[in-house]
Amino acid sequence: MSEKHKEIVAKADAAFAEGSVEGFLSLCAEDVEWTMVGVHIGKGKDAIRKWLASMNSKPPKFTSSNIIAEGNFATSYGDMTMTEKDGKVVPYSYCDIYRFRDGKIVDLRSFVIKTEVMRKTNSGT
Repeated sequence: MSEKHKEIVAKADAAFAEGSVEGFLSLCAEDVEWTMVGVHIGKGKDAIRKWLASMNSKPPKFTSSNIIAEGNFATSYGDMTMTEKDGKVVPYSYCDIYRFRDGKIVDLRSFVIKTEVMRKTNSGT
């Protein structure tokens, strides 16, 4: 099942890169809970859809360094940039921890930290 979960996380990453909220939500259970640690908790697809729509920003650009999966969990981590309203590009590092039930994302816990610089290489470590 771990390989299947890795595939789902890769699809979620692709949906975010394309700015496809519905693409991401199609991978989730109806009762999905997404915790952006220290920022927001969304419970259910409708709440997450509304929260993402309220951001009114461009999709983040990111590079996943690695996806690790075991049992009902998968973790993806890497670097990303977000464009602020004034056009400034800001670098971040992230770690997303997914929990699955019946092949769907049921819980997502995201740790996002603003960094001073973006790594120039993707070492996979």
